[in-house]
Amino acid sequence: MTFLDIAEIIGIAAFALSGFWVAVEEKLDLLGLFIISFLTALGGGIIRDVIVNKIPYSFINFLPSIVVILVILIALILKLQKNIDFKKRKIFIFSDSIGLVSFSVSGSLIGLDAKLNYFGVVLLALITAVGGGILRDVLLNRVPMILKAEFYGTIAIIIGTFLYIMNTFSYLNIFTLSTIFILGLILRLLAYFKKWHLPKI
Repeated sequence: MTFLDIAEIIGIAAFALSGFWVAVEEKLDLLGLFIISFLTALGGGIIRDVIVNKIPYSFINFLPSIVVILVILIALILKLQKNIDFKKRKIFIFSDSIGLVSFSVSGSLIGLDAKLNYFGVVLLALITAVGGGILRDVLLNRVPMILKAEFYGTIAIIIGTFLYIMNTFSYLNIFTLSTIFILGLILRLLAYFKKWHLPKI
């Protein structure tokens, strides 16, 4: 299993859980919960694969769907839907941040594999990381997190930039990938808990 596969699975699981929390907050029924979780977890990857002219991974492999279903079932078994105060649930921030960083990495790697230039790699990282969340929020008539959250889309851009630079100088390996993943996660969590924002107009 490659680092790309690992990042993809981690991202799917993490975003499935964050989709679960949003569905619970919106008081959706069971079907709505599954739809929102699937959309959040797989939407960005589907858009990414279409852009690079690939059949979406989740359309030809059962693993992504199985991961989403397992996450939802485990969450229901553990009764995570009970007594939810969405705004104060740190587990949502952790799961969403892990998904954001994981998909930023996987999007960048697929962009590099497709021989895209810098802007292509960064855009693919961004789309993979936030695409599912945007589709989810638009469907639920919410302002997408990328437009208001602390350093949200910026994290994907930073990760895409560093991975492109590492690849350019042939420093892209399991160590640098792991380091960028960890630093990206730390930066996202610091931005949330320290309330860091880009300047607002």
